[in-house]
Amino acid sequence: MLSWGKILRGLGTLLVLAWSCAGLAQSSATLLLEEPYGKLGFFTATGHAAVYLSGVCAETPLVLRPCAPGELGAVISRYDGVGDFDWVAIPLIPYLYAVEQPDDIPLFVDAKMVSFLRDQYRRKHLEEVAPDKSDGKTPGGNWYELVGTSYDRATYAFQIETTSAQDEAFIRAYNSAPNRSHFRTVSSNCADFAKNVINFYFPRALHRSVIADVGIATPKQMAKTLIKYSDRHRQLEFSRFVIPQIPGSMARSTPVHGVVESFFKSKKYIVPSVVVSPIFAGCVAAVYVGSGAGHFDPARQALVFNPGRELEEPLGAEDRRSYQSELKHLVAGPAQETHGAKPAKWGQLFRNSAPDFDAQGRPVLLFYRGDEVVSLGVAGGNILEGNIADNDPANRFTQEFLEARLYAELQRGSTPKVSESDIARDWDLLQKSRNRLDTEASTGSVRALPSGSAGRSERAGNRP
Repeated sequence: MLSWGKILRGLGTLLVLAWSCAGLAQSSATLLLEEPYGKLGFFTATGHAAVYLSGVCAETPLVLRPCAPGELGAVISRYDGVGDFDWVAIPLIPYLYAVEQPDDIPLFVDAKMVSFLRDQYRRKHLEEVAPDKSDGKTPGGNWYELVGTSYDRATYAFQIETTSAQDEAFIRAYNSAPNRSHFRTVSSNCADFAKNVINFYFPRALHRSVIADVGIATPKQMAKTLIKYSDRHRQLEFSRFVIPQIPGSMARSTPVHGVVESFFKSKKYIVPSVVVSPIFAGCVAAVYVGSGAGHFDPARQALVFNPGRELEEPLGAEDRRSYQSELKHLVAGPAQETHGAKPAKWGQLFRNSAPDFDAQGRPVLLFYRGDEVVSLGVAGGNILEGNIADNDPANRFTQEFLEARLYAELQRGSTPKVSESDIARDWDLLQKSRNRLDTEASTGSVRALPSGSAGRSERAGNRP
């Protein structure tokens, strides 16, 4: 029997999700241009492409259905090494953040927290495509790319209006066709899949570039051609927005390139080419300049996405500098004389903790302090909750956590990171954290929680 608390939380969740839909078209197809991360090879510089369909939901990761009122739709993408499937569909919030509700999104992460959230979501929802290994441990493969993409990289979104009739036709076609992988890096990659999905809705809207990408489909080319298509069909509602990378210790993603652009801008490729064959290098430079490959800016006119509100303009440069100055003044005040608030301090928070969930399924960090287990919320919905008193020194970790997030959000960069509303929300959380902290309390002694103990082991059979 459900408690009134759970019923009310469920109703609150529906309201949050309905509000988060307000900035997105009711029925739309959105090309997701995801920035590259890591340094695994030449083609990683082109990033990744996927398609978000607001009117198509995932009955399972392999079966599509029309969305019910209030549902946000699903992201459909192709990755190599995810079972033997050609595509997998994941609900929007889990695809971006590896959690199921906007209030559960952590405000600042490290690799340990990200791995934990991804694996917990996999165990609950993705066993069909990424089952446990024979010993019950987490499997290998690229399944992790399907959830929590916003921890690894920023994403640019290009959204065009569709109809429910188009959604229904798409569902019938993709549910009835074989879903067997035929991934090939050059001829059948993620951008080819995105192209085919968008072209299902709008035939011949997207195409490859023989010159800029030597005939290989790339995410950047797909975005460029969708913008051109929208310019020719202005009767269709079109919008652009950016989904920022979540602040934390994960390496920041890098600008997305096309094939020729990747070669031209990579010293390890272009410099040897100049030495070995100046004529070839000159041809590459001519193609790069002539095709205008470097002129496309995915951030131009892009609004900022946050699942708890409508799309908004990014924070302006002058406002960003003003907030930076205020933050610097705030953390250098009397409250920080014995406990500096430099962003590097966040590392201690993660090193001396273990990720887990609270009773409502929201991410927390667990610490040992003597014989006591201290739980610190790290998500928007529980950052100021936990089993700590208002004047407890453990509150310093919460304060430091929020300072690190604000510091990251206010850093200058080519990708918009935050809107005015985002900063106002985080600033308010920081002020509340500071107000409940007894500035005279000394820093408590906290040691790491051993693996498999406390909350995680107690709820091993009830993974969120």
